[in-house]
Amino acid sequence: MTIQIKEVNCTTGEEIVREATVEEIAEIEARQIASAEAQVAANAKAAQRQVILTRLGITEEEARILLGGN
Repeated sequence: MTIQIKEVNCTTGEEIVREATVEEIAEIEARQIASAEAQVAANAKAAQRQVILTRLGITEEEARILLGGN
């Protein structure tokens, strides 16, 4: 996989496009994995919240009102 990095010198406006190093690619992949894991966790939390609301027979808005949220 080839990933290109664009570096911009803010002072001069000079732009350099280069291939990412192995370390940079590993960091990019690690961030993508962390992001995907965070999304899975958020989806699981939302699903759990919906199960609880369904069991209680109330909407999310009603739950906010009951809990004093805005």
